[in-house]
Amino acid sequence: MRETGRYPEFKLPVPSDLEIAQDATCDPILSVAERVGLNESDLDLYGRYKAKIHLDVRDRLKGRPHGKYIDVTAITPTPLGEGKTTTTVGLSQGLGRLGKKVFTCIRQPSMGPTFGIKGGAAGGGYSQVIPMEDFNLHLTGDIHAVSAAHNLLSAAIDNHVYHGNALGLDPFSVTWPRVLDLNDRALRRIVAGLGGKENGAPHESGFDIAVASEVMAVLALATDLRDLRARLGRIVVGTTKDSRPVTAEDLKVAGAMTVLLKDALMPTLLQTLEHTPALVHAGPFANIAHGNSSIIADQIALRLGDFVVTESGFGADIGMEKFMDIKCRASGLTPDCVVLVATIRALKMHGGAGNVVAGKPLPKEIAEENLAALEKGFANLAAHIRIARLFGVPVVVAVNRFAADTDKEVAFLEKAAKDAGAYRAVMTDHWAKGGAGAVDLAKAVLEACEQKKEFRFLYDLDLPIRDKIEIIATKVYGADGVDFLPAADKKVKLYTQLGYGRLPICMAKTHLSLSHEPSWKGVPKNFRLPIRDIRASVGAGFLYPLCGDMRTMPGLPSRPAFEAVDLDIETGRVRGLF
Repeated sequence: MRETGRYPEFKLPVPSDLEIAQDATCDPILSVAERVGLNESDLDLYGRYKAKIHLDVRDRLKGRPHGKYIDVTAITPTPLGEGKTTTTVGLSQGLGRLGKKVFTCIRQPSMGPTFGIKGGAAGGGYSQVIPMEDFNLHLTGDIHAVSAAHNLLSAAIDNHVYHGNALGLDPFSVTWPRVLDLNDRALRRIVAGLGGKENGAPHESGFDIAVASEVMAVLALATDLRDLRARLGRIVVGTTKDSRPVTAEDLKVAGAMTVLLKDALMPTLLQTLEHTPALVHAGPFANIAHGNSSIIADQIALRLGDFVVTESGFGADIGMEKFMDIKCRASGLTPDCVVLVATIRALKMHGGAGNVVAGKPLPKEIAEENLAALEKGFANLAAHIRIARLFGVPVVVAVNRFAADTDKEVAFLEKAAKDAGAYRAVMTDHWAKGGAGAVDLAKAVLEACEQKKEFRFLYDLDLPIRDKIEIIATKVYGADGVDFLPAADKKVKLYTQLGYGRLPICMAKTHLSLSHEPSWKGVPKNFRLPIRDIRASVGAGFLYPLCGDMRTMPGLPSRPAFEAVDLDIETGRVRGLF
């Protein structure tokens, strides 16, 4: 890719994401930092093109006013995703083209989906964060640090029981598994401690994916090292037989966990293809965790930039709701605008036109003009607009255009979205044209950020646990009510007794439906939400109910993405990465 001034020369047909990223010219990260008011003493360099930002930067910048705060979310996606990160990056580049000082704040990808079904999460086409391979593979090691800290606590639990269990921890109450940053269904449930007494007591356990760890949530929600240390100490791993909580502090391991995470608490500075700055911090998986990047990254970016574009995982029913009710409570920051990403292909699927399956061509009913399916499936977009409006913030719909979309379909969607309560609906083409394809979206966002907002949370923290869960289920998902299975009912009573009743709620729910059942598309009606269990993430500061058959360790598909990944030995370049 040749540089024309600061912007790339776009090729048609559009090359693969990896080809675009590998042909790009990165600015030295020191140059990116200097353009936004940072100097070398503010950074820990990781090579020429990435760096961590010291937390004390916030002290130097505390007199500066905050920029505008924009959260990008989406409709209920197909298994392919609808281009939310691509839109986040494209919007940032579009704002940059309008002369705005803009930051992109996004999460670090898990290698689970990178090698599984979705591929990487650096954006796509000409709206990406670079270096793309670094971004998707290891980056500066934060997820490894989270895994090490989490598994150290797992080892401390087993070791404490082995050496006499002085705390009286009930082994059957332990809810702390081990973690791994890969998809591996065979590790969901395991038996540990086999092979004799010297290997510990045999017990059932399991693995979660690393980004679903409470330690990752703590990393994202902590505001400084002191807060990080305190949150890690509050992590509850189980109870005694008389129902007293046992914490990481009780096990004397929270200090060592903090040591492992001290560098991971600093966000990583990268850049987009159009050289606007990007802060990458914390992990994804809003269907399991809260799925938002870190408070620290947003705090730094809001002092340095006129606009900060961040992203919450999956749809408005999951990541955005958690952004508002969990992250905004913890940070004290509130968004000026929500950008809701929609695609015509996904809405046709919600209208009953057929299934979208990774690795297979789109059904004819989706690939060709189908206004009837689009009009029927539009109900899903209308529901997400309604959900976003519950929080009192203006909504701009970004119609992420694909080659098969027709002008009639785009025109219908733009009008219908506005009629449903969106401030504006704008067709975008940033995948093929970078920031130039998102300038109209950027202009709409500028206007929306000047509109009056009346931000409000969905529920009061003083409400009982059951009531908070029911409010989310009925007002956001559209359920008729909630059914608490025996295990969940028992946990409600326990957590209320332990004093955790005022914690916010982080629902673990499928991202493929507004309901708990992934096969129910559109806007499901006449259902009750089953809560099969509730877990306490006391260190992170929330309770998370498990809705239906929710997995915390994904599996691999029949043709995993890793089959295409290899290294060109001659050039040293990665091949086959999405």
